[in-house]
Amino acid sequence: MERGRGLGDRRCDAGRDHGGHWPLQHRQHHSPRPCLGSRRKRGTHRRALGRSRGGFTSKLHCLADALGRPIAFHLTGGEAADCKAYYALIDLPERAPDALLADKGYDADAIRADLAERNIAAVIPGRSNRRVKIDHDRPLYKQRNRIERMFGHIKINRAIATRYDQLANSFLGMVHIATARYWLKFVHAA
Repeated sequence: MERGRGLGDRRCDAGRDHGGHWPLQHRQHHSPRPCLGSRRKRGTHRRALGRSRGGFTSKLHCLADALGRPIAFHLTGGEAADCKAYYALIDLPERAPDALLADKGYDADAIRADLAERNIAAVIPGRSNRRVKIDHDRPLYKQRNRIERMFGHIKINRAIATRYDQLANSFLGMVHIATARYWLKFVHAA
């Protein structure tokens, strides 16, 4: 082996001729890049990471039943608004819920109109900068702590609390494993 060459006769410019033109077979494992025609971007779109006030993070949105047991998850980047995940999660249950309990991040006129169209009661407190104050059912809203407790139980797993996984699919896989462990205690109790 010569210094700076590596194994074999592979050189840095093995895929090019020096006239500036690409040969016909210009891509046969010469470098780890995708081929020139693919135009595929690599980056944070597959990772569901984004910059927010808390740093470079992601948000995990959950749809849960009345007992606080998770049904579905949706992962977005840290800079994405909470109301963006609403449309991904609302169509998932087989039976329409009677009420939707959500925090102030889901307070949008479009969401409230969609819930009214579906005959679902919106138990969402209004944001502080809303001009017209909207009242909500406070005793029913207190039951939303069940989903916060569920997130606490799931975040016992260190891989979920700190998100070591680079890709969104592998992180959601860990979330689903932790959810299955969370559901097991309900199955054994029944």
